[in-house]
Amino acid sequence: MLAHNLQQALQRFARHPAQYPSLEPIRQRPSPSRLDQLLFPSFGELIGYRTWLDQLIIDWAHSVSEADLDHSLHYANSKGIPGVRDFHGLVVHLFNHQTHHRGQVTTLLSQAGVDVGSTDLLALIPNEPHN
Repeated sequence: MLAHNLQQALQRFARHPAQYPSLEPIRQRPSPSRLDQLLFPSFGELIGYRTWLDQLIIDWAHSVSEADLDHSLHYANSKGIPGVRDFHGLVVHLFNHQTHHRGQVTTLLSQAGVDVGSTDLLALIPNEPHN
């Protein structure tokens, strides 16, 4: 489902007045018709797509200017309901929502008995020497 959400969000972002040439490949892809639609018949194909999509997101993120964030974006959600939102807020949501999905995966892995290690961000921030 996450691949659907990311693809649809990026297709919406491609309608931004800045046009974002880096999003042209995603603009050309057909939009999924349902959230439960199987996009790839194998895990390997999904990994290949996600690797490609991650690089596209990186390239796009490098092309977004501060001025771009001050626009409103007109779009329709997955149910076709039109909306207008602050582009800055939509970009923050794109990246923040992935945290939610990582938490879901962590929960499922933990329930299956997999040790996922520390998931506390504080554990990843190095200690600074006392001055």
